[in-house]
Amino acid sequence: MIGEVKKLLIIPHIKVHNANALSSPFTIGFPAMTAWLGAVHALQRQLNTQGIPVVFSATGVVSHDMDLQTYKGDNDFVHSIVGTGNPLDKTGARSAFIEEARCHLDVSLVVQFDNITIDERENLIDAISHLLHAKMKMAGGDIRDFKIPFCLNSEEGVPEDLIKIQRALMPGYALLERRDLMINAMKNGADALDALIDYLAIHHHCETDEDGKVTWSSYRKTLDNKPAGWVVPIATGFHGISELGEAKNQRDPDTPHRFAESIVTLGEFKMPHRIKSIEDILWRYHQKDDLYLCQQKAQEVKPQNIDRELHSIESEF
Repeated sequence: MIGEVKKLLIIPHIKVHNANALSSPFTIGFPAMTAWLGAVHALQRQLNTQGIPVVFSATGVVSHDMDLQTYKGDNDFVHSIVGTGNPLDKTGARSAFIEEARCHLDVSLVVQFDNITIDERENLIDAISHLLHAKMKMAGGDIRDFKIPFCLNSEEGVPEDLIKIQRALMPGYALLERRDLMINAMKNGADALDALIDYLAIHHHCETDEDGKVTWSSYRKTLDNKPAGWVVPIATGFHGISELGEAKNQRDPDTPHRFAESIVTLGEFKMPHRIKSIEDILWRYHQKDDLYLCQQKAQEVKPQNIDRELHSIESEF
């Protein structure tokens, strides 16, 4: 079935140095989706100030490489964060610092845009290239390099258009939201945090044969007797825990302030050649009451289901 024609901007192979890997207060790994959508929103605002009326309405993230800055020795039980070499203070001693989890990334962004004609696309790409080289950051990291951005149209239901995008993004892994896994587990009586850990835990099993030989094996949870896929915890937004108001020394005096906590759910890294539609990898902002979310259309759920999931997680901390 032929559907909507999407105008897509692809920024391939952005190499980000020292991106923020502390995606939530209790997870470490791939940067939060709020970081990627925030970077694209910041790029739009910079372009708008230059007189380019572009609107970025959705963003997809494809990871080609990730180097998490942690270290684990031969006899270590846990990984340690690799810190930076900070300058000595005036007494010659090491200054106090807070450990920050960092990672080096190679990612491609797929951005749906509007308000730009075909004749204006070349100016858009030139402006984006200049901003990325000059002063932009992504996920708190420095942009070291990227390949030339390009635009294309993708019509829903046209296989040739989807294949063009898949080829541009391979090899890599697109990040998809899998909140449905947690919701299904919770419908069966599981707590939200238990459901989260259940899909992430690696179970070890050993068997002893007749000769006394021990064989160890490892496995993760399966779905319908099939592997659940590359499932990871991801931060997808914030949950307001205070009323809107003013705070002393707040960053923006014109915007109401409120305290919030991170929302953590499950995501899945999937290779682009396995997606059925470009809509499958696109994330959008969604705000409802005290929920500030980044979510995908396929994973849209009723606010009360999200709220139940959140309160279950918060009760554990």
